[in-house]
Amino acid sequence: MASTPSSHPARGAPRSLTGLLPFLRPYRVHILLSGVFLVLAALATLAFPMALRGLIDGGLVGGSASDKGAQAMALRGHFEALFAVAVALGVFSAARFYMVSWLGERVTADLRNAVYGHVLRQSPQFFETTQTGEVLSRLTADTTLVQTVVGSSLSMGLRNAVMGIGALAMLVWTNPYVMSVVLLAVVLVVLPTMWIGRRVRRLSRDSQDRVADSSAIAAEVLNAVPVVQSHAAEPREAARFMRATENAFQAAIQRTRARAILVAFIIIANAALLLWGLYRGTEAVLAGKMSAGHLGQTVVYVILLAGAVAVLGEVYGDLLRAAGATERLMELLESSSPVADPATPKTLPTSGQGLEVQFDNVWFHYPSRPEQAALHGFSLHLAPGETVALVGASGAGKTTVLQLLQRFYDVDVSAREAPGTPGTSAPRQGRILLNGVDIRDMALGTLRAHTGTVPQDAVIFSASAMENIRYGRPEATDEEVMAAARAAFAHDFLTALPEGYATFLGERGVRLSGGQRQRIAIARAMLKNPPLLLLDEATSALDAESERMVQAALDTAMQRHTGRRTTLVIAHRLATVQNADRIVVLDHGRIVEQGTHTSLLAQGGVYARLAALQFAA
Repeated sequence: MASTPSSHPARGAPRSLTGLLPFLRPYRVHILLSGVFLVLAALATLAFPMALRGLIDGGLVGGSASDKGAQAMALRGHFEALFAVAVALGVFSAARFYMVSWLGERVTADLRNAVYGHVLRQSPQFFETTQTGEVLSRLTADTTLVQTVVGSSLSMGLRNAVMGIGALAMLVWTNPYVMSVVLLAVVLVVLPTMWIGRRVRRLSRDSQDRVADSSAIAAEVLNAVPVVQSHAAEPREAARFMRATENAFQAAIQRTRARAILVAFIIIANAALLLWGLYRGTEAVLAGKMSAGHLGQTVVYVILLAGAVAVLGEVYGDLLRAAGATERLMELLESSSPVADPATPKTLPTSGQGLEVQFDNVWFHYPSRPEQAALHGFSLHLAPGETVALVGASGAGKTTVLQLLQRFYDVDVSAREAPGTPGTSAPRQGRILLNGVDIRDMALGTLRAHTGTVPQDAVIFSASAMENIRYGRPEATDEEVMAAARAAFAHDFLTALPEGYATFLGERGVRLSGGQRQRIAIARAMLKNPPLLLLDEATSALDAESERMVQAALDTAMQRHTGRRTTLVIAHRLATVQNADRIVVLDHGRIVEQGTHTSLLAQGGVYARLAALQFAA
């Protein structure tokens, strides 16, 4: 059923700001105090024209020449009243400013934390369609816009709305005829303002999208600077970024042009209202229908009304930009990961002898490639403590097996066409079991706490070597970290660094070689000491000497001779898996052979051909 237009706010509409309500509710007391101080500051402002009228009529114009002393005393009293109003205005304005600024900073911090935490829980499917740079743009630029509105613009808007309504009420009360005409003119000002505002709203959202595009390009290229420089592509990438920033500039200029027209219209219209009201008031004073103090009071109220309308026009533009930013942030928060914890998670029974792993008729299609199956009816059993190696050409499905085992994706559960029977369908619901429990029935934290991974591309964080290894088990002691480093043959090169284990390794470990980064990743997994170890080309970045050392360390880590750890290994270098308990050969998502190194060579099949090519080389 199609949704009604009212069910979904227009893109960038101020109603989109309602998405911030869950972040504002915990701070009801602060909002209430902000509102109290806001109203008090507005009332103090509105009291100023009345005090000014008393000063003019009672202290300057009123009184006789023979009573100068009394007039001077009255004048002092009026100035004291004006000063009291100013003091009240200053105190209440300062309190309002502090409260709303605190609220803006707090809500923005909560919003950033919520968005970042939510993005971290997304499956890899999310990042197949969303660029990291765009996420960073939303976390920085968009949240800054929200902070500006919550911590400043919204408060200014409410304050000026109260002042404008108050000034309008006082003008209607003291000058009903004049203000009946002014109200009609105000309506004529508001309608065009709303029309121009709609265009500003659309342009604001487009401008923010273009800024996000340029941020995404920058993040992508800066993470691959060596590749860019090795291809002498700096001018090409600079030109690509320049085009993106130029598009952002053009979008921003269009938005600014529309806002400039809006501001000019509001100022001119308000000036016309002010001058007309002043003209009518002057005529009334000359005709004896109004006192000079009354005219002064009216002029100040008209100025307050005009200023309030002008500020509200500016605030409306800020609200439109913040509405677009809020929309983009809410889109991130509303995105749901297809991989989530079950409602009632099951526990994982363990025996201290490694985990039993069972792939049962697993089918899988990547969301970005729905027509091409990555795994076809994949079934594989790993006994507790067994070491199994997956080999095969690139694209055979080896890494997919590891990703499914860690539940980065879920196996296919929909009915698919049965092989060999076109036009018919058969259920292809596969499952992956750990010690007899379907991993979809376990909490993600439980599943991943029992697995350790050494990826092909070692990830090093911008921290010290000690903290990088401790990432595998944050509560580990320094001695345990060093023991893991020794087992991974990383201790010697780490102690040779300028500050030893405390040495900052740089962003993505740029101060280390590929082999050194890999050994730190291995030490991290060994420190975690999981019952299920996943090795994805763990020695791919090592030279021959390091590979021998790390292979020995991996043999120790796997502890396959004592039956305490189950290990699944992906390898292109067949020499690294010759001693595996079992070698499984994959081809286009299917198991075509399995057995020991010796038995597979004797079969003379796919593995034997791969071995002949590699060992001959």
